[in-house]
Amino acid sequence: MAPAGLNGPPSSSAPGTAVSEARVAPVTEERIRAADEEPQNWLSHGRNYSEDRFSPLAEINTGNVARLGLSWEFHTGTLRGLEATPLVVDGILYATTTWSRVLALRADTGELIWQYDPQISRKIANRICCGPVNRGVAIWNDKVYAATLDGYLVALDAASGEPVWRVDTLVDRSRWYSITGAPRVVRGKVIIGNGGAEFNVRGYLSAYDAATGELAWRFFTVPAGPGGPFEHSELEWAAETWDRQSNWSGAGGTVWDSMAYDAELNLLYVGTGNGSPWPRSLRSPSGGDNLFLSSILALRPEDGRLIWHYQTTPGDSWDYTATQHMILADLEIAGDPKRVLLQAPKNGFFYVLDRETGELLSAEKYVHANWAERIDLETGRPVETGIGDYTDRDTYVFPSPAGGHNWHPMAYSPESGLVYIPARDIGWVFSPRGDTIFTYGAKSLDLPGNDPAVPETSGYLKAWDPLRQRLAWQISLPTIWNGGALATAGGLVFQGTGTGYLYAMDAATGELLKEIFLGTGVVAPPISYAVGGEQYIAVLAGWGGPTAMAMQGEEAAATYVNAGRVLAFKLDGGAVDTPPLRPARRIAATLSLDSIDRDAAEHGRMLYVRNCGWCHGVYGSTPMLPDLRYMSAEVHQLFDEIVLEGLYEAKGMASFAEHLSKPDVDAIYAYILTMTEEAGLGRGRSDE
Repeated sequence: MAPAGLNGPPSSSAPGTAVSEARVAPVTEERIRAADEEPQNWLSHGRNYSEDRFSPLAEINTGNVARLGLSWEFHTGTLRGLEATPLVVDGILYATTTWSRVLALRADTGELIWQYDPQISRKIANRICCGPVNRGVAIWNDKVYAATLDGYLVALDAASGEPVWRVDTLVDRSRWYSITGAPRVVRGKVIIGNGGAEFNVRGYLSAYDAATGELAWRFFTVPAGPGGPFEHSELEWAAETWDRQSNWSGAGGTVWDSMAYDAELNLLYVGTGNGSPWPRSLRSPSGGDNLFLSSILALRPEDGRLIWHYQTTPGDSWDYTATQHMILADLEIAGDPKRVLLQAPKNGFFYVLDRETGELLSAEKYVHANWAERIDLETGRPVETGIGDYTDRDTYVFPSPAGGHNWHPMAYSPESGLVYIPARDIGWVFSPRGDTIFTYGAKSLDLPGNDPAVPETSGYLKAWDPLRQRLAWQISLPTIWNGGALATAGGLVFQGTGTGYLYAMDAATGELLKEIFLGTGVVAPPISYAVGGEQYIAVLAGWGGPTAMAMQGEEAAATYVNAGRVLAFKLDGGAVDTPPLRPARRIAATLSLDSIDRDAAEHGRMLYVRNCGWCHGVYGSTPMLPDLRYMSAEVHQLFDEIVLEGLYEAKGMASFAEHLSKPDVDAIYAYILTMTEEAGLGRGRSDE
């Protein structure tokens, strides 16, 4: 089926380029609170303030989902990861793509209405951990709000896409901050956090007046240092949980993804990220919980004051963020109705909290986790096993920093009572040398944590019973990096996979009822909406993110070009045309491996992993971006100019001159040659 609209927004498109205008009724708090009364729309990031990602639409159901087919597709013109949750308001679909572009499409045809390109400099490509991705927009009254990768918050006219105001959200532009998350609007304030904990930034959350862009308040998640400044009183006592003799700086705690809001309690819930650097022994040598790292915070949206907090991983040393999706639900626990908050953060435990008080009600492992035995219900703290201690030894820890669950949203069905978690089992070798690797090959090593209980690396969709804290069912997936989940009143759960399929499953049993091959891996979550009384399922296809880029592997949809698209499906739709095949990989015909500097290559190995591997593949895995074992003769010749001078900046490959010297680049190049050699490619060979 031919793509609707343009073949993606051209890179030269001006901000607010309009084909026609989209007129929708103002989106207000009352509309979002009453989202179930207009199930044809998807008004906010999780559909409603509870972020349950449950659609009341039931035209598509277990009895007829086999008839599901493509209604329309829109080609975004990108080959990188697409992570956004689209919003749908009165027949208009709003989505974001790479480099923080915003699209408005007709939700019934995919026709482009307008597009906005913030024209982000590609120079920042080496200052982001996880690709130029974005997870979506917010809509309030007559404006669409988008946060840009380089740290700005922009209000766009919902009808035309023209900018109304733009504010700089960063407190320090010399630090390597970024934004990939979707803003939320609560009580007339646009709420946005930031990313960059991998680069030693300080986390915070900002609220702006939705009409004017004026800063209303800012909550810092970690103290600036032992002596302050303490911008708000919560930081003074948080500082007591840090080593007061250690002059920490930055320290992490970024609010880069999940939020939820209880309008009746008037509480805004946000999740915070990991410490920077990862090992607590470096940032806080004497120990301490290091608040508010890896925590769930309940804030008053009027002024940003803290009401309660719960820390999932005190003193986190493993990148176990609590930024993962939070869902608000009502459960009857031991005969007592409870307003609860549900979260499956990276650390491998599923938490049920009283969202009014922050009290821990229950916590159980939903994946293999060997760093802690259990969560003590009296103290709310993990009972650690000691396996996670890598201060003076290598150790094999589960989950890995990719988490038992990452940012990919869960879904909760009030009909089945189950939470659907995009989960994974994967470990990581932590080392005091900083020489860390994924699980591949680690099972052969004699390390603490490596025992018969260690599972094979696998991805899953897990249906979890939050009341009984146990698995109801699960399906195994051939890759660990898959899309978010959607539950519907039709008794269905939808999920896209890294191998390029859209799955429709029975929400009660997990039976696979329909699969549609897209030819492009999916990490984004599907949504459901209706136009003219007809129900649609929509999802963005475009595989990406750090795990995808570094460790794609041959199992993923690597056969086809990673063609970014918005796809919408309905009953009795058509077939999906797969993208073109990827070109065959070749190595330079004259490449000689006879004179590799072995000492330099060993030094270059960790430089490669830290600086190159997240995009170009770790230890020779097959990456989403170019596999450097197959560099062309031109790239071999221009390697220094590309890495140090930014020759390919327009392609998203920024200069690394800020943190790599010429000897460093020579060492990385030598290591790439050893990977080429180990792959058996040699002079003039190829893998065609």
